[in-house]
Amino acid sequence: MKTSTGARAGQYAALLAYLLFLALPFLWLISIAFKPPRELASLHPTWIPENPTLDNFRQAFDEQPLLRAGLNSLVAALGAAVIAVLIATPMAYVMARRRGRLTKAATGWVVVSQAFPFVLLIIPLFLVLKNLGLINSVAGLVMVYVVWSLPFALWMLAGYVRAVPRELEEAAAVDGAGRLRTLVSVTAPLLAPGIVATALFAFITAWNEFFFALVLLKTPEKQTLPVILTHFIGAEGVADLGPLAAAAFLATLPSLVVFALIQRRITGGMLAGAVKS
Repeated sequence: MKTSTGARAGQYAALLAYLLFLALPFLWLISIAFKPPRELASLHPTWIPENPTLDNFRQAFDEQPLLRAGLNSLVAALGAAVIAVLIATPMAYVMARRRGRLTKAATGWVVVSQAFPFVLLIIPLFLVLKNLGLINSVAGLVMVYVVWSLPFALWMLAGYVRAVPRELEEAAAVDGAGRLRTLVSVTAPLLAPGIVATALFAFITAWNEFFFALVLLKTPEKQTLPVILTHFIGAEGVADLGPLAAAAFLATLPSLVVFALIQRRITGGMLAGAVKS
């Protein structure tokens, strides 16, 4: 009993240490965002601002087009998430339910594609988008994000499809439902947590992505938030720390809010009540 209690206490201590490791940078970012310039230059910084101010936020909006960049990021992230889920759901169903050389090749592509670094992909992607006339456009960026997130989305959704009992689909087939009707009316509702989790992954990946947006978007009117944040760093590498922290804090909030709103759907039981006893 003592050993079990000690092991559990060690697990909780390790979990607490990990949570602190994740939370401290974000808490320090919030602290900097609300500090006036005098406290930012202090040789003895404190966690809690002595004279909290919103001037950093005002200055951030005055210096850079954060609202326009946020809208660009939102359009790119939502577009990538929706399109990736619409494409990945039927493909994942085929990968999970059909066995053959084609599905094995698709599975191998999913695995291998995750090993490609960004640098190897950017040149062919740039040439393709240039021929399509989509350089310096949010639509072109959405296409890139869909291609980049699709393999992992397929892998995630295929696992959820395999967890759906075949008996439910066989019962639908006995009732006269075809493959498409079964997928839409029977399988898809049971995949709701998996679809939401996949969409969340695609959304956050696109929202936080920097490299593709930096290369493909040239004008400030089309750039996304991660790229705009670099504008707070001067030519000599000196960062405007207060406004940068304020803008970074605002850029982090949407992904946190989205996750908080749908985390119950992700952690909920996927097949709760689906199979009658």
